Amino acid sequence: MQRRNFVKLGGAAAALQFLPSIGFSQQGEVFRIGSLTPITGAGSPYGPGMQQAIRLAVDEVNAAGGAGGRKLELFTEDDQTKPDAAVLAAKKLIEVNKVQAVLGTWASGVTLAVMPLTDAAGIIQMNVSGAPAISTLDTKDLVWRFQATNDRFGAAFAEICTKRGFKRPATMAFNNASGLGNVEGFTRVWEKRGGKVAAHVTYEPNRPSYRSELQKILATKPDVIVMGSYLPDTTIILREWFQSGADTKWIIPGWAANPDLVKALGAEVCEGIISVDTVSNEKSASYAQFDAAFTKATGKAASTNIYAAMAYDMVISLALAMEAAGPKATVEQVNAKMRDVSNAPGTAVFTFAEGKAQLAKKAKVNYEGASSKLDFDKAGDVTPDFGVFIIEKGQLVRRDVVSITL
Repeated sequence: MQRRNFVKLGGAAAALQFLPSIGFSQQGEVFRIGSLTPITGAGSPYGPGMQQAIRLAVDEVNAAGGAGGRKLELFTEDDQTKPDAAVLAAKKLIEVNKVQAVLGTWASGVTLAVMPLTDAAGIIQMNVSGAPAISTLDTKDLVWRFQATNDRFGAAFAEICTKRGFKRPATMAFNNASGLGNVEGFTRVWEKRGGKVAAHVTYEPNRPSYRSELQKILATKPDVIVMGSYLPDTTIILREWFQSGADTKWIIPGWAANPDLVKALGAEVCEGIISVDTVSNEKSASYAQFDAAFTKATGKAASTNIYAAMAYDMVISLALAMEAAGPKATVEQVNAKMRDVSNAPGTAVFTFAEGKAQLAKKAKVNYEGASSKLDFDKAGDVTPDFGVFIIEKGQLVRRDVVSITL
């Protein structure tokens, strides 16, 4: 981050230290939600669908009479997939719109930039970012993550390597929190099982070529290379790998090994690449309902945007926490109910209306989300299942689903 931007962010966070904590009693009969998704920038393939999913859930809650005696009011902003732009948008949501929760940040850098603002304001932050640091920096327990952490992706990579019989893996990572989180999580689990990693290579972004890094890692003769990468660098690396003629398998996160990669490189280069991404809670009633609503609203199935179901669950779980906290509850009191309404034990519910009816009976509820079972750990993180997709003749074909235990 440039020093000028760092100073700007620091100043914004410092200013918000003096803002009063926002509670329901200050806001009348509505609970204000800020949608902060990547409408433009690198996250733009996902942000508009996430925003639409948030809107669908808000409408669903309001149609059921609201939560905790209050209707939800939605404000939307574009984080542009840029930390500095996200900070300005978050400031507007917090200071002008007086939101009590900021939902939907996608990139880890954006979430890490926004967290000091939401923490200082004492409001809830919900995201789909992967950086493990988000968990450790959440000192107020106000941050909820609906996507697997990068190190849990790494644990899934280790499980896939074991199931597919790889013996000599190497790792290659983009030098940032996301890339390193992937390969460090992999290495930790792989070595815990008694395995050894042939080589670790970390590379800097925005390079025109990664040939020297490739030569270094291929010299160790790995049978598979586990990646922590983004689409632009992955495209260059795989093109140079194919030109080298080396016979090596690849395990790559789904945000880098996707249809855009195939479009850039062609089917022959991508044949056999293993792409790993989380999968939604596809057999649940909550997913069926969300998929139908999302398809009707957008013309696309929910499966086309893995993050949309996560964004939808943000609103439903928040609304159930509001209902459990009761009328006039503060943000802090609502936040304290998040695990109560999402984690077992409790009566399984799949919609906000079902949960509201059970809570009215003083029953304990366990919301089974559209994106995952939504069991939050002590850091506010969930552990979805992972889909194993093989690129075959230019198409990503799901061949397996793996679960991990921590």
